[in-house]
Parts: sequence; C-alpha cells; structure tokens
Amino acid sequence: MRWGRHLPRASWGPGLGRAFQAADERFSFLIHWSWPLKRERPLEPPRVFIRHHGSSADSGPPSGRHGQLFRGASAAEAIQQHRQNLAEWFSRLPREERQFGPTFALDTVHVDPVIRESTPDELLRPPAELALEHQPPPARLPPLALSQLFDPDACGRRVQTVVLYGTVGTGKSTLVRKMVLDWCYRRLPAFELLIPFSCEDLSSLGPAPASLCHLVAQRYTPLKEILPLMATAGSRLLFVLHGLEHLNLDFQLAGTGLCSDPEEPKAPAAIIVNLLRKYMLPEASILVTTRPSAIGRIPSKYVGRYGEICGFSDTNLQKLYFQLRLNQPDCGHGAGDVGVSTTPAQRDNLVQMLSRNLEGHHQIAAACFLPSYCWLVCATLHFLHAPTPAGQTLTSIYTSFLRLNFSGEMLDSANSSKLSLMAYAARTMGKLAYEGVSSRKTYFSEEDVCGCLEAGIKTEEEFQLLHVFRRDALRFFLAPCIEPGHLGTFVFTVPAMQEYLAALYIVLGLRKTALQRVGKEVTELVGRVGEDVSLVLGIMAKLLPLRALPLLFNLLKVVPRVFGRVVGKSREAVAQAMVLEMFREEDYYNDDVLDQMGASILGVEGPRRHPDEPPEDEVFELFPMFMGGLLSAHNRAVLAQLGCPIKNLDAMENAQAIKKKLGKLGRQVLPPSELLDHLFFHYEFQNQRFSAEVLSSLRQLNLAGVRMTPVKCTVVAAVLGSGRHALDEVNLASCQLDPAGLRTLMPVLLRARKLGLQLNSLGPEACRDLRDLLLHDKCQIITLRLSNNPLTAAGVAFLVEGLAGNTSLTHLSLLHTGLGDKGLELLAAQLDRNQQLKELNVAYNGAGDTAALALAKAAQEHPSLELLHLYFNELSSEGRQVLRDLGGNTEGGARVVVSLTEGTAVSEYWSVILGEVQRNLNSWDRSRVRRHLELLLRDLDDNRGATLNPWRKAQLLRVEGEVRALLEQLGGSGS
Repeated sequence: MRWGRHLPRASWGPGLGRAFQAADERFSFLIHWSWPLKRERPLEPPRVFIRHHGSSADSGPPSGRHGQLFRGASAAEAIQQHRQNLAEWFSRLPREERQFGPTFALDTVHVDPVIRESTPDELLRPPAELALEHQPPPARLPPLALSQLFDPDACGRRVQTVVLYGTVGTGKSTLVRKMVLDWCYRRLPAFELLIPFSCEDLSSLGPAPASLCHLVAQRYTPLKEILPLMATAGSRLLFVLHGLEHLNLDFQLAGTGLCSDPEEPKAPAAIIVNLLRKYMLPEASILVTTRPSAIGRIPSKYVGRYGEICGFSDTNLQKLYFQLRLNQPDCGHGAGDVGVSTTPAQRDNLVQMLSRNLEGHHQIAAACFLPSYCWLVCATLHFLHAPTPAGQTLTSIYTSFLRLNFSGEMLDSANSSKLSLMAYAARTMGKLAYEGVSSRKTYFSEEDVCGCLEAGIKTEEEFQLLHVFRRDALRFFLAPCIEPGHLGTFVFTVPAMQEYLAALYIVLGLRKTALQRVGKEVTELVGRVGEDVSLVLGIMAKLLPLRALPLLFNLLKVVPRVFGRVVGKSREAVAQAMVLEMFREEDYYNDDVLDQMGASILGVEGPRRHPDEPPEDEVFELFPMFMGGLLSAHNRAVLAQLGCPIKNLDAMENAQAIKKKLGKLGRQVLPPSELLDHLFFHYEFQNQRFSAEVLSSLRQLNLAGVRMTPVKCTVVAAVLGSGRHALDEVNLASCQLDPAGLRTLMPVLLRARKLGLQLNSLGPEACRDLRDLLLHDKCQIITLRLSNNPLTAAGVAFLVEGLAGNTSLTHLSLLHTGLGDKGLELLAAQLDRNQQLKELNVAYNGAGDTAALALAKAAQEHPSLELLHLYFNELSSEGRQVLRDLGGNTEGGARVVVSLTEGTAVSEYWSVILGEVQRNLNSWDRSRVRRHLELLLRDLDDNRGATLNPWRKAQLLRVEGEVRALLEQLGGSGS
C-alpha cells in the first residue's frame, strides 16, 4: 500500500508538501534539518544543516556583483519581510499533517524526488497507449539536482526558463514548496528575489486587466517599494509559476500582443505569455511546473530546459522518506485524552518491517514510486498504530488524500465543460474498480482498462478529455503489475484504492442499468410536458365522452413513481451486495480488515506458502466499510469540494437501504474478527443514531483473540460507548490489551455484566484503571475474570480498594495472577469490606499454607461468599487437609476447593479444575502443572484405596483417566 500528500493548489503553503530528495545513479541523499520558523526570531538559516552534493543548498557563494541590487536599507528590509511572509505561509500545515504530532513540521526534513532532464524530441514522441510505464528509458540525460536547474545547457547556453512536469502525485507542489523555503532560509543565494505565482489563482482573475506590478504588490505587500528595481534585477529575479495547466496561453501575436512594460495592465494570461516570451523582463529566471498534457502550451523555443519529475524511482529514497516521517518525535501524541504515544522502539520496528516489505514485495515498491502514495502509507500506519484523533476514519484519510492531490484540479482548463479531474476519475476508474469488485478480481487486462476508459465516448471533445486523463492521472490510479504470473496486466496502485473507488462509484449513483437510464430519460420527458398534456386531457375528457383519457391522465402520474421504485430496488440490491460482502462466511476466520491492511503494508512475518501471490478468491472487505464512510457528512463535504457531490436525499435513501439489510443479517452471531469488522463499518459511517438502531439487539461482545490496537479500542468505544442497554458479556480475552486500551474502552466496560480480561498481560498499572471501573457509579459488572495476568500483590492492593466500594460484583477470578502469599494475605485482611462477593478464585498463585488458611478463614466469616478456589497453590498435604476440614465442617460458610476430592469422594468441582488446566495448558509452566497433576493423581489413588464404595471407586477411576490424559499431553508418563 502506498499513499500521498500534497496541498490544495489554491492554498499553496498548506498544500505544498515537503520537497523530496534528488538522487544521482548512486542514490545520494540530502537531509535538511531546519528549525521551525518563530515569529519572535529573525529569519535565519537553520543551526544544523548538512550540505551534500546535489542539494539546492550547494549553490555557490554570490559572485562579485551579487548582493548589490537591494543594498539599500529599505530594500533589504522589504526583502527580509518578504522572506518571513513566504516562510510563514509555506510552513503552514494542513489538518491532515497535524495528525503526525504537535512538533511535526514539513520543512524539517526534505527528500527530493528524482528529476531527469528531457529533450523536446522526447516530448514530441507519441506516448504509449496507456502511458503507465514508470521506468524512464535507459538512454536519458542524468538526473538533475535543484541547484542544477539553471546551469548552462550542454551547449554552454544560459538557461533562463525551466519547465518541470510530472503526473499527479509525483511531487510538483512539494518541489516548489521546497525551493521557496530554501530561498527563505537563504539556501538559494543565486537569487536575490523570488516571486511565486499560483496559476490557479491567476486563472480565477479571468480576463480582467492588471499589470505585473499590480499582481505582485497585491499578493506581496512588502515588495511595493522595490517594484521599480525588478527590471534591473536580471537573472537574480526568479518567478515560480506553479500549475501552468490552469492557464490557457496563446502565444500567437494575433491572440496575445507584445508587452514589455511591467506596469501596463493586461490580462494575467497575457502577462505570463510575455514573461515566457522574454519580451517582459527578458533577463528574469522563470521556473514553471505543469502536468504533462499542458507542456505543449509553451513553444519549446521559449524553454531552456525540460525536467521530468520521476518521483521516488528507487526504494532507498522511499525508505529514507519513511524513516524520517515515521520517526518524528511526538509522532504518537494528540489522540485526545488517551495520553499515550508510540515509543521509539515501536516506531523503529514499523520502519524495519516496512523496509523489509519494500525489498521483498516489489508491487508495493512500484506504488511508492509516487511520493504522494508514500504519504498515504505513513498516514495509514499512523492511523493503525498510534492513538487516533477524534473523528478520523480510514475513509476520511483516503478522501483527504484525494483532496490534497485533486482539489481545484480540472481535467482540462481549455475545455468548456470545466469537468473536475476527480469526477472524471470516479466515473472511469470507479467503473473499472467496481467491475473488479463485482467479479472478484484485482488484475486487469489492457482491454479491461480501455473498455472502461472509452465507454460511451462519441465526440472529439470526449476523446481529448480522455487523452488528457491518460497523460496526467492514469498512472496515479493504475500501475503495471510486476508480480510473477501476472505480467502484462494492471493493478490499482494501492489495493484499497480499488475498493474506495468502487464504493465511490456506487454512492455517486454512477452505476445505472439500462432500465434505469431509459426510465430516467422517459421520466424527464414526461416531467417536461406532463403539466401541459394533463391540462389538455382534462379539458378533452369534459368535452368528449372518451373513457380512455382519464386512464392516460393517471398513467402520466404513475411514470415517475414507477421509476422511483426502480431506483429504490437498485439501492436495495446494492445494499444487499454490500451486506453480503461484509458477512461472507468464507471470510469468517481471516483477520479483521485493520490487520489485513497493516499486513498489506508491513508484510506478513514468517514464511509464506505463495510469496507475492494473492489468494485465489480475492477479499474485498474494505468495500462495504468505504461505502459507509463515504455516506458520512464529513466525507460528503470533502467530496463536494472535489466536484463529486452526494445529495443528502440520496445519502439518506442509501443509508435506509443499508440499515434494512443490516437489520436482517446483522443479528447473527459473528466470529470475533467479523464482529470487529461490523463495528468498524459503523465507525466509518459516523452516525450514532444509525448505529444505535442497528446494534440495539447486540448483547454479547466477543472479541477474544482480536489484537486490540489503539485504533481498534477507539472504534469499539466510539460505536458502543454511547449505547444505553447493558451488554450481557464482554469477552476481551487474549486481546493484548494495555492500560491505555482499558481507559479507551471504559464506556463499553461500564455496560458489561460479565467482563473477561484473561490472558492480556495486564499488570499493577492496569489495576488502577480496574479499580476506577469498579468504583464508577454506573458500573454493573457481576462477573470479572482476570486470570492469567501478572497482577501481583501490588495490583491486588488497588483491586481491594475497588471491591470495597463496589456493589455489583459477585464473581471474581484471579487465577494465575502471581499474587503469592502477600496477595492472599492482603485479600484476607480486606475481604470483609465487600458484602456482595459470592465466588473468589485465587488458584495457582504460588501461595503457601499460612496465607491460604488466612484467606479461607476470612471467607468463612464473609456474609455472602459461597465458594473459594485454592487448588494448584503450594500447599502441603497437611495444609490441604486442614483447608478441606475447614470448608466442610462449617455450615453456612464458603466452600473451599483445594483438590479433586472431598474426603473419599470426587469433588463436584473436579471438571472445573481440569477444565482450567486444559484451557491453559499452552500458557502455564508445564513442569509446574505436571507436578500439581501428579499430586492430584496420588491423592485420587489414595482415596480410591480408602473407600469400599464401588460407585465412588468408579468415579475416582474416571477422574484419574482424565488426569492421566492431561499428563500425557504434557509429556508425562501418566502412570
């Protein structure tokens, strides 16, 4: 999986990601460590700065004339203020970047993408049909560093205009942002003044005339005083024109006249044309960024150098990016009130696993060729492994990812339709994605791709739009498959993106049957003429005795209703397919979707039976999750910004259809991983009322064995925490829970009557949270199972405080919790403070005779305690006998279970004892368990010899057989 990051083009600073590292053939890297800009400090270069060959910081020192142009105090002050304003604007973080921690700053570390110089002949060469190849041809010019962009060309001629081009997601915005910040921090000494323009901003001005000086002064107020000096700045003045595809340029004299005066009002497009013609400010340097389809808008005679932004063409660049991004300090903070962050060791482990997967899984490395997808990888890993910010969902990450890359992007600014690039992608790539999901495939032939791209194209204008999409964005969504056995096919760049686009295709209502298309046209026709025809028929029915006319009159009213029912049936069919995909029995025992996504990024540890090969039957469990997520209000608002609006009425009707189907199929008992998937769907939907109605019948929450990461705890708490009805049982055994997870799940735990927390490695720190849980006024827990957790005596000290103030708990299991003598003595001293407890299990805790006897005596005096488990403790034969006598001689006191026998008879709790041993055989100390079983076996044999009752002998023999079977499983003799 891989993912990307860019800012909305209109907002520049927030949207321009960090620039990436330029690399030569040996993959040399550069790391810039720079201090965040602070208002109270003057702008200055970072204290720590590593200069390395290939960086823009390598620009040589100013020449003899350099630095004399703006030598005056007022001019220097204006330039300094301009630097500060640009740095502040371009350093602003979008909301999507703030998730990486409060100290994260995009300008702290730069990894430049590879830039390869191109020739005009290569640009004129017709592209491949699908234009999906990402490897550059072998016979190309060497890569360029940022500092080399304006170096003389191969013939020694001075380069004044550089055009950098790249498809969506390759890092154009990031590169511009990097250069601007480098200039602000005085790392581009070759230029005394840098003036960036957003071509999207200029295009919004339309044909309204404005001079170049006016455009500069309007956007950069500090430069007003030095505008007259621009004409004498020469090559030391750099204009950055970002996103040229937004402007329609006409270089013919008949369309755009010549103009050399920066103060003469002209249309913004005319000013740009004259700058590029070198007719206005002929000595100025110009850097242009654009998508490939718009390269031809500038005649090649006006361009000194072309550079193709090739992204991260080597895994070393990808690894460097991931290492710097994922190892940011405080990367895990900011998750609300959870107060837990990922440790440096955890972050290092993530980076190492990701690096190994990049080396062994070449399809992921091919996806991370696009820097934008590297961002998506980091954002998803942060979502999966760090505390989740409130309201963040997986769907919102993908939607924000698309907004960062496509916001404000039109498919072709020269086309009158002004079609959104994302809307076109949803219609074409969404169709391909949905056909893949419906036919359960992820590999597509060239015919499949062309069939979806060219479906319904009839006019020359539509072919032109398709051509632009192929050149600019197709590589963003599709990549050639490089897996063995599937060469020559295409896959979605990120597997989850296929499911996202398929869900988007559905919720936008783009999937229509032939009946729906015909019905819609008929309905629109009837709606246009219906009123007039109805009026005429009404008059004719009164004047002429025609009985058929009222029938025709009514038919006109029926047509819209029939079409409405057809659309409603279609929504129900989609909802049915979505719910069936969510509850497929074939997927019942695989991992939950969150673990599947993590494995797809980090790889699967251990040997694989078929490396790099997917299962024969593809799993699309994210598809229903994305469908629910796209219907949430937040994601619909973002999609509307991308030109993909989802109407409120459509969203409501889709939600009702899904709720109807979920109500029927969602009541079945699900395996733990599928139950978590069901809850994750509701989390993505972000509609508490919807979830409360659908989950009102849920009474048992069984997530045993599910690895409860921070995001999963957040999911469960967000979906079930606000419910009102009690949960009969919450089973969280073997979930790798930690204290932070317990705190997150507190609203759910308060609803539980039976709570199972066995085998979670919970220690004394977790007992603080359990104490708070028991003392909460809304606590209704009756049974609490804490067995096989290292609570120790220190933890029990907190638990007894909770027991003292709790009024609901009746059954408490502390089996194998490392209490020892001290823990049992503490329980014995504090047991009388609780008046409701009926059963207490402290078996297998390493306690001796004295502590066990003290607790047994306290149990005998307890007003409500009925049963005390003390077996498998370090008891002597005499101690066991004393405990038996104590538990059997006192009427009305608690029964004490210390062995499989009571006197010469079998204890009625023998199956309970052996059942605990059987369940924990793989987790307990085998030698210690074997010793205890041998003692029980000897005890059974002695009692069998001491009784003459044949029925008792038979019972004792039966239990002996069960014990011998357990000993054989442990490797004992069983004799």
